[in-house]
Amino acid sequence: MSDYKLPDFIRARKRGASYQAPIIRDALKLNDVQKSLGRDLFYHVITYGCQANVRDGEVISGILEAMQYTHTELLQEADIIILNTCAIRENAEKRVLGEIGFLQNYKRLKPSLVLGVCGCMAQEEVVVQKILKSYPVVDLIFGTHNLFELPQMIEKILVNNQKAVSVYSYQGSIFEDMPSVRSLPHKASVMIMDGCDKFCTYCIVPYTRGQQRSRLAEDVIKEVVQRKQQGYKEVTLLGQNVNAYGKDLENNGDFGYLLRKVAETGIERIRFTTSHPWDFTEEMVSAIADYDNIMPYVHLPLQSGNDEVLRRMGRRYTSRQYRELFDSLKNRIPDVAISTDIIVGFPGETEEQFLDTLAMVEYCKYDNAYSFVFSPRPGTPAAKMEDNESEEVKKQRLYRLNERLDFYSKANNEKWVGKTVKVLVDGPSKNNPEIYSGYSPQQKLVNFKLKAAEVGDIIDVRITEARKNSLNGEQV
Repeated sequence: MSDYKLPDFIRARKRGASYQAPIIRDALKLNDVQKSLGRDLFYHVITYGCQANVRDGEVISGILEAMQYTHTELLQEADIIILNTCAIRENAEKRVLGEIGFLQNYKRLKPSLVLGVCGCMAQEEVVVQKILKSYPVVDLIFGTHNLFELPQMIEKILVNNQKAVSVYSYQGSIFEDMPSVRSLPHKASVMIMDGCDKFCTYCIVPYTRGQQRSRLAEDVIKEVVQRKQQGYKEVTLLGQNVNAYGKDLENNGDFGYLLRKVAETGIERIRFTTSHPWDFTEEMVSAIADYDNIMPYVHLPLQSGNDEVLRRMGRRYTSRQYRELFDSLKNRIPDVAISTDIIVGFPGETEEQFLDTLAMVEYCKYDNAYSFVFSPRPGTPAAKMEDNESEEVKKQRLYRLNERLDFYSKANNEKWVGKTVKVLVDGPSKNNPEIYSGYSPQQKLVNFKLKAAEVGDIIDVRITEARKNSLNGEQV
């Protein structure tokens, strides 16, 4: 283990007061061996978690194909399998470890199979130690900061017959010009920044993704223009906290500025995620309201409706401030849909405090929500907080919360029955090839029978039925 580079949470916590991330262009350098290491071999990447992870998965696929690997959907055919992981909740970790256990069977049948783990889980000290101790079938471990080193690590495994473990815990860099294999031909994710400096007490992302660092606006706009020229209809601007975009750069502009510049490229649809209420300015609200190609949908995490719980979470806003922002979005942006995240059972949460969260749900009547029971992440302050509430009480609160969330999700969807919406066609259903689906501007999933259009077209669909999580309609 002497040559292993292992994660270090103490180093991952460090932040430079005036840190501006180095921009590294053409970081991927392949030597003659690496350029053909994957010839006649197959790869499979399994991605868990958020859209930023999906984007990383596209880059990993791009690197492997630059090494002449060929993609396969068949696990038994793969010569290298990489698990691109999420660390946001304990269940995600358990799922990945279970998948490693399952993949051991393929390794027994094909000893030459390279099994790798990367992503946010790989940035956790305790997880890497667990993998090294209990899962010797894993040949390759790398983190979120060094995707560009993948060719060297694979060469070490295949040529030198050595395990490769390389995880950096540092502030991070910006890597431009990385190859990628896009998941969809008409919708593209565009990373505008990485990392986070908020350090909410329950969240592990600042440790696994590093310091907040923004791409130059000119590089983001250049990429959006390229996607438009390639025929993409929609881009999603990605970051752990997109609203903080540009704060680490001089003379670059903030997220409101970037939204306007991206809208002016003329690409047909623009989305963004994820927003932190603390950094959501009136200029951002105005930008969404001013441009028709910025979709009227905002994911606005609440987490709790109680001020004391918000304080202990380190969220930096009060319930009143959140309501004011919510009202501004609703008043300024016609037909805007708003979704949210809510944590139930945060350490010390009382019944009265939980009722404040229910009251906020009654006030906001969210279009959609992602709700969870608190999951302690080792190394975060919340994991050390006293928590005397039983799991049964937490699960009952989650059940009560979800009842109200489901009610408003269905009620909001019912408002669209009889109306015609613009839908970007994603493709046919896996269960019924006659039924196609796509999303409305408000990020409503719409199912319909396709009459005369192709995947990637934007069509008119008249809504005939509302369900809790989707709409059914007919192509006009």
